[in-house]
Order: sequence, then C-alpha cells, then structure tokens
Amino acid sequence: MFFAIPESLLIQLVNTRVHLQSISFGMQHTKKVAFHTLGCKLNFSETSTLARQFGEAGYARVEMDDDPDVLVINTCSVTEQADKKCRNIVSRAVRQNPGVYVAVVGCSAQLKPESITAIPGVKMVLGANEKFNLVQRVEQADHTTSVNEVGEIKDVKTFIPSYSSGDRTRTFLKVQDGCNYFCAFCTIPLARGRSRSASIDETLEQAKKAAADGAKEIVLTGVNIGDFGTAQKETLLELCQELQHIEGIERYRISSIEPNLLTDEIIHFVSHAKTFMPHFHIPLQSGSDTILQAMRRRYRTDLYRSRVLAIKTRMPHACIGADVITGFPGETDELFEETVQFILSLPISYLHVFTYSERDNTTALRLDGIVPQKVRQQRTIRLRMISDKLRRQFYAEHAGQTRSVLFESAEDEEGRMCGFTDNYIKVTSPFRNELKNQIINVPLNQQDSDGHFKVILP
Repeated sequence: MFFAIPESLLIQLVNTRVHLQSISFGMQHTKKVAFHTLGCKLNFSETSTLARQFGEAGYARVEMDDDPDVLVINTCSVTEQADKKCRNIVSRAVRQNPGVYVAVVGCSAQLKPESITAIPGVKMVLGANEKFNLVQRVEQADHTTSVNEVGEIKDVKTFIPSYSSGDRTRTFLKVQDGCNYFCAFCTIPLARGRSRSASIDETLEQAKKAAADGAKEIVLTGVNIGDFGTAQKETLLELCQELQHIEGIERYRISSIEPNLLTDEIIHFVSHAKTFMPHFHIPLQSGSDTILQAMRRRYRTDLYRSRVLAIKTRMPHACIGADVITGFPGETDELFEETVQFILSLPISYLHVFTYSERDNTTALRLDGIVPQKVRQQRTIRLRMISDKLRRQFYAEHAGQTRSVLFESAEDEEGRMCGFTDNYIKVTSPFRNELKNQIINVPLNQQDSDGHFKVILP
C-alpha cells in the first residue's frame, strides 16, 4: 500500500535533512587559518594579534601547507622585493589549495590596494584602519567576490596594542605605530599613518599578558619607538622604568631607535637596569652628512658618533647594530667611501644593509644622481662583508667570558638549539628539551665556522 506524501511535507523533510547534514559537517570541520608575515618585528606582533582574534572565533591555526580555509598575508613595503614576495606567496598558496580564501593586510595592502587585489587568488584586501576587523569581514564576506576595503591613511588615528606569541622565549611588544618624520626614501608614514601609541598603563597590561603566556624576554618594537607617549605627555624612558617591575619578564630589549631620540637618560638607565639588555639597534642609513641631508634624516654623523661612544663608555660589552642603505640617489663613490670609513671608525657590532629601492610617492624619486642597480648591489655586498667582519670581531672580544644565555624553543635540522647572550651573541648547543626558555650562564670558548659559539652543557 502506498501513501501520497504532500509536496509541502516532502520539501520540509528534504530541508530538514539538508540542515542536519550541515550541522553534522560543521561539527566535523573546524575552520583553519594560516598566516604568512613579511617584514619587521612590528608585523609579527600584529599577526599574532590577528591570530588570537581568529582563535577566539573558533579557527584552528595551521601552516600554509595544511590546507587552511583562510590564508592571511601580512605584507611589508620597505623594498620592491617585499611586494614580489607577496605575489609569489599568493600564487603558491592558490596552486596548492585552490579553495583557500586569501586575505592581504599590511603596508603593501594600504599602499597598493588595486595591484594587490588584482593578484589572482586574492579575495580580500584591508588597509591599516580595517585590518583588525579582519575576522568579522571574512565571516561576513561573499567568498565568490573580491573585497577591497582600504581607507585614507589620514583617517588612521587609533593605536591597536599587539604582542607576538607562539614562541614562548621572546615576545615582540608593539609600543608605538606610525611616524611623523617623512624621510625621503620611506613609505611608512603613507602605509601606517601618523605616530601614535597607547598610555604607559595600557602598555603594561600587554606586557603582563605576554608574561602570563610564558615569555621571558620582551623586545619593544614600533615604527619610531623613541616617539612613544608624545600625545599622552609620557616618554619611552618612563615606560622602561615601569616595565622593569613586571614579574616574570627577565629581559627587555629596545629595538630600533632613532639616534636623535636615544637620550643620555635612556643610555644611563639601560646601563644600570638589570632587566634591560646592553643591546642597541640605531639606524644610520648613511655615514655621509651630504646623503643624510638628502635623505631628510634628523641627525648628522657627529650626533650618531656621540650616541655610539656614550653607550660604549658606559657599557663596553654592549652590542650595537646599525641599518645602512646603499645606492641612495646622489651617493657617489666618494660619498659611499665616507660611509665605509665612518662605520669602520666606530665600535659597531653588525649591520643590516638594504639596497635602495625606488618607492612610489617618496621625495627621493625627484632627486638626481640615480645610482645604477649593479653599483648598488656591489656596495651592498661590500657592506655585508664588513658586517660579517664586525660581528666576528665583536664575538672574538668576548671569547673566554661566561655570559647568561636565554635558550630558544626551536630545534634546527642538525638537532641544535640556539640562544642569545645578554649582549646578543649567538650561542648554539645540542637540543635538550629542559633547556628551552631557560637562562643559563655559559662559557664562550669554542666557535664554529660562522663565528657562533658552541657549547655542550652537562
């Protein structure tokens, strides 16, 4: 015997089955998100904040090769290479996982939203004012169409606190964002907006969260951290004085700080504070006053020299790093040689060398004296060779000493773990799980072919 089922009831049964299948699928499938970060420590801290937001929304963080549902690329715009890397990463991700939803944020997204959106596979591009609402926008997006939401950089006025996580050993704490300097070669003010920061109290809360996550070392980072607290009538020195009282954090490092903002008071404080490491990174960019003026830098070589010597007078063991740009317009062979000789005349420990790259909407584009690419590359190679010699010399000066080392969690392909002394000397040791995130006094005796110290602990 057969009974006719009314059409309305049949539709209702079918819809119910589809709904139940949907619920079942949702229970079985946890949404996955992957991240790829280009550029500076500041970007890494912000990526970690985005990752925590996705985690709170129910996403599991995975690697790019683990078929994520969403891939977030946090971009950099310092050089043309950074732009090319973004394109290559998107292409690789889409080739491996054609269904992945690619969202791009960061400096390149703010500066070149149209060209980023045009990359095959990119579904969402968010600017500096929109990126911290990424989770909500991804959840609400129609995944069949592309979204480009990049506002005017002049409207970016809010400071979003961030700190990196994932590596319990070291945390990058964002204390400042944006810049008011407008150097001739730099796009950062166009990508991140005007200088801004949170208050000391708000920054301390972020540091306490990092400590609760198990961090032993915090690196203070930002675009121009010496400008911290200007709007609140607070200073970086006052922040550092308060940070040293947070329980659990045994080490702080001040990342890149402009020489004109590195005061005698800050140097004096670091020389006496037990938790602030004798390690400074001071951008130089050029050792020629002629080029510094063309770059619109706010110091000259005499000030830079005075800062380096002030540090070494109080802390002879301090590590000092410097950024240098080769091939800036107008840099003749003679002016480049001025840079070389200036660097060699100072107790600098290492260099970060960048080849000048033309960037849209910078004043350097209007300057004469373009340096051929081949010459730029040759100068970069020479300075990197000098950097290697400076680092080896600095390491050799400390051979035979015993210094405290914070060992990191990662194990390399050769079964080694690494750590850094208080003054940023790299030390390697056979991997031992119990050494992770531990500070141990280590004798600096044996060096490998790279000049790094090797130890075998009992």
